[in-house]
Amino acid sequence: MSIDFSEYISCLDEDDNEHIEALESSYHEAQRFMSPRGLQNYLEGMRAFCTLGRGQDLVLTYVQEMPGVCKEVGEDIIPDIVEAMMKLSSHTSGSVITLIVANMPLAASRLGDADVMRGFLKLLHQMTGKAPRGLRPMMENLDELLSKLTLGGLRRWVLWGAQAHQRDLDGQLAYFALETDSSRSILQSERRGTLFIDNQRKLNFYLRALWARAFFMRPTAGDFESRQGIRPFIEDFQIHVPDAFDPFHGIDGMEIYRATVAHAAAHMVYTHDRISAEELSQAQMRFIEMFEDARVEYLAYTEFPGLRKLWLSFFTSKPEKDEETVQVHETMDLMMRTTRAIMDPDYSDELPAINEIASDYRAKLEEDPYNPRLAWMAGVEFYNKMVEIATIPSVRILSEWPIPYRDDNRYFWEFSENMFESQGVDFLPSSEQNVRRYVSLMEFVNEIDCEMEDGNPQETLVLSTELFPYEDLGVSYNQMEGVEPVSDPYHYNEWDYHVQLARPDWATVIERRQGKGDPDVMDEILTKHKPVASRIRHLIDAMQPQGIVRRRGYEEGEELDLNAAVRAMIDIRRGIMPDPRINIRISRHIRDLSIVLLLDLSESTNEKIGDIAEGEEGYEDQPSILDLTRESAGLLTWAIDSIGDNFAVHGFASDGRHDVQYYRYKDFEQTYDDDAKARMAGMKGNLSTRMGAALRHAGWHLTQQNAQKRLVLLVTDGEPADIDERDPQYLRHDTKKAVEDLAMQGVYTYCLTLDPNADQYVSRIFGENNYSIVDDVERLPERLPNVFAALTG
Repeated sequence: MSIDFSEYISCLDEDDNEHIEALESSYHEAQRFMSPRGLQNYLEGMRAFCTLGRGQDLVLTYVQEMPGVCKEVGEDIIPDIVEAMMKLSSHTSGSVITLIVANMPLAASRLGDADVMRGFLKLLHQMTGKAPRGLRPMMENLDELLSKLTLGGLRRWVLWGAQAHQRDLDGQLAYFALETDSSRSILQSERRGTLFIDNQRKLNFYLRALWARAFFMRPTAGDFESRQGIRPFIEDFQIHVPDAFDPFHGIDGMEIYRATVAHAAAHMVYTHDRISAEELSQAQMRFIEMFEDARVEYLAYTEFPGLRKLWLSFFTSKPEKDEETVQVHETMDLMMRTTRAIMDPDYSDELPAINEIASDYRAKLEEDPYNPRLAWMAGVEFYNKMVEIATIPSVRILSEWPIPYRDDNRYFWEFSENMFESQGVDFLPSSEQNVRRYVSLMEFVNEIDCEMEDGNPQETLVLSTELFPYEDLGVSYNQMEGVEPVSDPYHYNEWDYHVQLARPDWATVIERRQGKGDPDVMDEILTKHKPVASRIRHLIDAMQPQGIVRRRGYEEGEELDLNAAVRAMIDIRRGIMPDPRINIRISRHIRDLSIVLLLDLSESTNEKIGDIAEGEEGYEDQPSILDLTRESAGLLTWAIDSIGDNFAVHGFASDGRHDVQYYRYKDFEQTYDDDAKARMAGMKGNLSTRMGAALRHAGWHLTQQNAQKRLVLLVTDGEPADIDERDPQYLRHDTKKAVEDLAMQGVYTYCLTLDPNADQYVSRIFGENNYSIVDDVERLPERLPNVFAALTG
C-alpha cells in the first residue's frame, strides 16, 4: 500500500527531496514491525507536529526517532508522546521539544516499559510548571541520569532541584546540568543498588537455562515517595519486577533479582490449578500464600538444588551494623521461621509447634506435591494454631512480607470474576454470554412465550430433534421461522511467543451458517471458465483410481507371467541365458484422502479487482476477491467430487478471540448437491482473520475422518490478524504453531495466498515448500485445481 505523505507533512517543502527520502525510509522501517493501527497513529503524529508550527526539525526528529521508541516499549506509546509534546508546546520552545523527542529512544531503552514511559512523560509535564528552564540541561544529561536513577529517583531529584532553585534561574540551569555539588550529592543519594534494565538479558538467560523456555519480564516504577518499590507480581503471564533493588542484609541486588524471577517462574511452571478464595478471610489467605510459596519452591529446588541455597540465604542472613532494621511483628516472625523450617530440614526452631508443622508439610510435599488443596489445608490449619498462640495482626502487616524476592501471589488465586485469563478489553462479562440449554419438548413449549425473534438472546433452548408442524409439510419450524443454528463453543489453546507458552482455552470457535444463495451460480462457474474446466477434466481422468493394476517384467512379484516363463524355458533348452523377469506385480491404485478446503472470508475479500476506481462507472461490475474465491472453490469442488475423494468446504472469519466464526458449506458426509451449492453461493466476507484457531478446528474435523492422508488446503488473501491483537507477530507465531501441531497429528497443511507481500511471513508459517503465492488474483480459479493436483496426484 502506497502512502501519500503530502497530507501528513504539509509543513515540509515538496522540493526537499532529501528530507522526503528520509521520511519514507523511516516509514518503511516502521512498517516492518508496527500494526496498521500503530502506523496510523504514527502518521497522525506527523500531522500533529506539522500543525504545531515549531519547525520542520521537530517533525523530522519525530519521524526518525519514533520507530526506535516503538521497538523498545511498543507502539501504544505513540499517542501518549504526541499528546505530551502538544502540552509542552505551550510552556517551552520548539528546540527543547525537539531535544526531548530526540532523547525518547534513550529514555525508552533505559526505562524499558510503556507504563514507566508514561510516568516519565508526566514528570516532564510537572517539570515545565516548576522548573521549565531545567528541561534543556536535563535532556542533555539524560543518559547519565537514567544510567544511575530509576524513574522514582529521577522524580525526587527533579522535584528537589525545582524546589531549591524555584526563584534562582541561574541556579536551576546549573543544578539540572549537574554542575553543582548539591546536584551531584542528591544524584548520589538517590542512586539505587542494581537497575533491572542493566541485567534484563542476564535474567532472561538465567531462566531459560533453568526451564528451557522464555519468560517475559517487565519493570515497574513504584518508588516515587520512598525508595521502596512495588512488590513483584505476575499478571497476564508476565513477571513484573521493581526497576531497581537495593542490597538486603548483605545480599546484592543481582542475587535478589535472581531469587525474584526464579520464584515467579516457579509459580508459572508448577501452578497447574488455582486456589479458590471463596469463604476465606484476608488473613487466612496470607497464611495459605506462605504454604503455596513453599510448595512451588520445593518443586523448583527438587529439580534445581542450587535454588534452595539462593532462597534460604534470605532467611539466614543478618542485617549489617549500619543497616536500618525493620521491626517485624511476632506473627510475621513465626511465619518466616516456619518457612525456613520447611525449606531447611536441618533447622530446628525453639518453638516445637513450628518444627511439627514444617515436618508434616514436608512429608505431604514428598507424597503429593501437585495436590492443589495441599497449601489451602495447611494454611487454614496454621491460621487456627496462630490464633491460639499469638495475636493475629492487621491484614496490612501480614501483607508487608519483609523478604523482598516474594511476589504478591495474585497469580494463583481464583475469584469468581477471573479464570486464568486476562481481565482486559477482551473479557466478556457473564451478562453478555449466551447460554445453550437442552430441554424436552414440553419444557420447550412452556418456555416459549413470544414468537418474535430476539437478535441477541441470553438463553438458547435446544431440542434434541427437529419440531414439525401438525400439517404434513415436510418442513420443520426451524427451517420455516428459525434463525441459522449456532454450535456449542470449541475452545482451543493459543501460542504466546513472548512467554513460549500455550494459553489454555484462549480462542473460542463457534460454527455458524451464512445465508443461502442461488445454486445455479455454482453451475454457471463451469460455463464461465469452460477452458479451465476442460483442462481440469484431463486432470480428473489422470487422477481417478484405476483399481487393481498388473505390471509385467519383474524378477519378483505376486503372480507368474506364463508367457515369459515359457520363453525362459525355451531359452534354457537352447542354452541361452534366460530373462529372469518372469513375474507380475499387482498394485492397487486407491486414493485414500480426506481434504478440507478452508477459505479465508475476512472483510478484505470484498475488495474489488480491476482498474476502475470506486465511484466510477463500472466499478460495481468488477469481480471481488470473494467472487474469485467462490469460483475457484466451485471448480475445485467439482473436480474433487468427480474424482471421488472425501472432502469438505469450510470458511472462517473472526471478531476477536472470543468469536472465531467457522462456516461449513459442504461436509464430508454430504453430497455435492443443490444444498451445498446454495450455501457456497451465499458465502460472504466480513470481520478479521484469526487463522490459527480456524486451522486447529479444521484439523479437528479431519482427525475424525478415517483416511491415510489428510490435507488442509487454505486459501487466504493476507496474513493472520484480528481486532484484539496489535502485535503483528503474535498471530503469525500462533498460526505457525498450529501448523506444527497439526503435522504431529498427521494433518498436512498447504497455503495458497493472494497477498503479493506474503514472502515476508508465509514461508516461516507454513514451511518452504508448503505454500504458493498467486500474484495475479484473476488466475486463482486456474491455479487452485492445479495446486490440488500437484499435492494429491
